[in-house]
Amino acid sequence: MMPVRTYHHHHHHYQSHRLRRLIPRVLLLVFAIYAVSFALYLLRQSPHPSADPEPEAQAEYHEQVQATTETSSQKPWPRLPSFLPWTSGPVQQQPPHSCEGYFGNGFSRLVDVLPSRSGGGGWFRCHYSETLRSSICEGARVRLDPALIAMSRGGEPLEQVMGRAEGEELPKYEPGALQVEGEAAKRTGPLVEAGFLDAYVPAGGIGMHTMRSLLDSARVVPPGELHCSQWIEEPTLLVTRFEYANLFHTITDWYSAYVSSRVTNLPNRPNVVFVDGHCKAQLEQTWEALFSNVTYAKSFSGPVCFRHAILSPLGYETALFKGLSESFSCEGASVESLREKPDPQKTARLSEFGEMILASFDLLKDDISSSKTSNGLNVLFVRREDYLAHPRHSGKVESRLSNELEVYGAIESWAKGQKCKINVINGLFAHMNMKEQLCAIQEASVVIGAHGAGLTHLVSATPDTKVLEIISSMYQRPHFALISHWKGIEYHAINLPGSYASVTDVVSELSNILKGLGC
Repeated sequence: MMPVRTYHHHHHHYQSHRLRRLIPRVLLLVFAIYAVSFALYLLRQSPHPSADPEPEAQAEYHEQVQATTETSSQKPWPRLPSFLPWTSGPVQQQPPHSCEGYFGNGFSRLVDVLPSRSGGGGWFRCHYSETLRSSICEGARVRLDPALIAMSRGGEPLEQVMGRAEGEELPKYEPGALQVEGEAAKRTGPLVEAGFLDAYVPAGGIGMHTMRSLLDSARVVPPGELHCSQWIEEPTLLVTRFEYANLFHTITDWYSAYVSSRVTNLPNRPNVVFVDGHCKAQLEQTWEALFSNVTYAKSFSGPVCFRHAILSPLGYETALFKGLSESFSCEGASVESLREKPDPQKTARLSEFGEMILASFDLLKDDISSSKTSNGLNVLFVRREDYLAHPRHSGKVESRLSNELEVYGAIESWAKGQKCKINVINGLFAHMNMKEQLCAIQEASVVIGAHGAGLTHLVSATPDTKVLEIISSMYQRPHFALISHWKGIEYHAINLPGSYASVTDVVSELSNILKGLGC
């Protein structure tokens, strides 16, 4: 029996020794699996990196932004059929003066004005576009002091401020109107030098640039010196408007604000603070629809601080305005064709933006073309009529088509005699709210009208829309021919020797356009 007991004793001793050696290996393996799993989890939770290398503190800031996105009160971005991803880093496949560059997807040179430091503090940087010769600047822990901005309060009813001079409404900044907290700052000093402004924020064609003036006033302050009456936690655009009551110029401002939001990769639609003293105008309702919240700088009771502020360039810096003075070739194309084959001379950005406007009023539809033909063809005649636009306005608009009423009446009479059903829509935009204006544009088969800001609504027209512009000899500028080309919609023009149009010529041209639609 002894050999048997001895065998079992040695066998038990061997098993115990083997188990003691195995346990640490199993524990090590379990720990390794856990570590790998945890690393993968963190990768899934981290925000998508931009093409630019991001300092550690900025990365921490963006993680905080993402963590609060789900609970944010800001409006989410709508789904836009023509949307293509925006690139915040170098654009690899497009040359600098491509359509992408002109339409805002070329702010690819990153200039760190105030680098962030580990451990927190503010930072400030600018995205520069070689194509547009303009910058979109942004910063964290930024203070705006309305007391150091000389301008009217803004947001008043028009009737209360009649006769107010434009100079009272545009901002003039004292030193320190803008402050940025700098972790390494030992004393207060300028944020940027004159050479930086000349290189990255030039005055531009209009000879005045409010973002340049605001940056010139900016100062860096040490931690603890950023004294604020309140904090705005969510991303906010600082916007200055010039011609705020004109639809064309306002759409350029909307576009610049939209591009600024995309270039800085904001998770939701930002707030807007108007750094101007303009009175409340009809177009303000669209600012409120496009973005999350709109207020005026002078409405704050004291210095206001922003966790994340973005300085939106003037609308004059966009392709919509630069196209009037610079020659560049961009043709509108469908997003499907550009996904399949990117082309530096084609764009879908203006269609994307038009969809953004429609979506903001819950008007974006997957298939509008079927409803456009179900009850006849809509011919939208965009009219010019008297209305009070701003404090220095007489209420009278300058006629661009002296016999507009005669032309409109002739089209109405002609349409009634046609075999196919033609609905002539009286586009009195000055007395229609924005949603009604957009509905009329969206449902139009043909848009006709004299040269005027109302035609800027073509940015929201559907791809199968036809355009007939009647151009007075005094207003031969390519605004709407360009917008049509950039949208890829069919454009026709009648150039007048003065401001009087031949009714026969207009009806004949319209008839030919409608023949192409099967009428």
